[in-house]
Amino acid sequence: MKIALIGTGYVGLVTGTCFAEVGHEVICVDCDAEKVKVLQQGGIPIYEPGLEELVQKNVAAGRLRFTTSTQEGVDRSQVVFIAVPTPPLPNGSVDPSFIYKSIGR
Repeated sequence: MKIALIGTGYVGLVTGTCFAEVGHEVICVDCDAEKVKVLQQGGIPIYEPGLEELVQKNVAAGRLRFTTSTQEGVDRSQVVFIAVPTPPLPNGSVDPSFIYKSIGR
């Protein structure tokens, strides 16, 4: 299956890497160009034991890619997961602005 993960923080990067590890073709999308560059070069911007090796293995196998283009991720995928922050607003409700930004609204 072709999967896109929008957001490459702890949830998005780990989830995308796990999907790739079990054989899916995954493209991870992030708006942070520096983070994407690090990922494309085989590094990881977070600490999670064993993750760096899995990222490198799946990139080398062609199952895991990284881009800053949401359009590319969506166009190349059958399923899209949005894994972006939803911080609380001062009144305690969820701030959906990151979700809206991820879908171009």
